[in-house]
Amino acid sequence: FSLGAYVEFFSSELNNTVFWRSLRLGLWVMLTSAVIGYAAAFSIVQLSPKSRGRVFALIILPLMISPVARTYAWLVILGRTGLVNQVIVGLGLSEEGLQLLFTETAVFIGLLQLFLPLMIIALISSMENMPRDVVPAARVLGANWFSVFFRVILPLTREGLVVGGTLVFAGSITAYITPAILGGSKVLMLETLLYQRVTVANDYAAASVIAMILVVMSIVTNLLLKRLAKPRNRRA
Repeated sequence: FSLGAYVEFFSSELNNTVFWRSLRLGLWVMLTSAVIGYAAAFSIVQLSPKSRGRVFALIILPLMISPVARTYAWLVILGRTGLVNQVIVGLGLSEEGLQLLFTETAVFIGLLQLFLPLMIIALISSMENMPRDVVPAARVLGANWFSVFFRVILPLTREGLVVGGTLVFAGSITAYITPAILGGSKVLMLETLLYQRVTVANDYAAASVIAMILVVMSIVTNLLLKRLAKPRNRRA
C-alpha cells in the first residue's frame, strides 16, 4: 500500500491513541517481565537440579492452559465482586470497590501473567550457561549486588534478554483475547482494532496497515534490544 494509507491511519486521533497505548503497554509488560524474570531466573538456577526441574515445570504449566481460560480467571479476580475488591472493601479502603476491569491496568496484568513465563524461560536458559563461580567471585572482590547485576549477570545473559524481550513485546502488542476481554471497547489495542477493521468495517486496507505496523514495531524492538545488549568496548 502507498504511503498515503499510513498517513491516513495516523491522521486519526483514535488510531494514534491506540498506537501509543499498544506501544506503552508492550514496553511496560516487557520491562516488568524482565525485572521479575531476572529475580525469578537467578533464584531458580541456584536450586538443585531436582528442585529446578519441578519449578521449571510449574513455569511451563500455564503455557499449556488456553489464554482464554487464563484471561477469564482475571474477570473473577478483578471484577466488582472479585477477590481484589473484596480485600479492598474489607480493609475499608473503598465502600463499593474499584473499577479494575476494562482499564489499562487490567490489560497490563493480564498480558504480564500471559507472557512472563517466556521471559523467565529465556533468562534461565542464559543463566544456566553462565559460569557458576563468577557471581561469588565478584562478591568476594567487594562488588555490591547492583554492580554484580549490571557488570556480570546482565552482560552474560544479554542473549536471553533479547530473546525474552522480543517474545514478550511482540506477544503483548499482537495479543487479541486478553485486551478484548479485560479491556473491552474502552482499552483498544492495535490487534483488537485490526479485528474490528476486518470484521466490522470490512476495511482491509486499514487492517493491512495495522498488521504492517505490528511487524515493524516487533522488528524495531528486537533491533533496539540487540543494540542495547551489545557489549561495548572500553578503553583501558
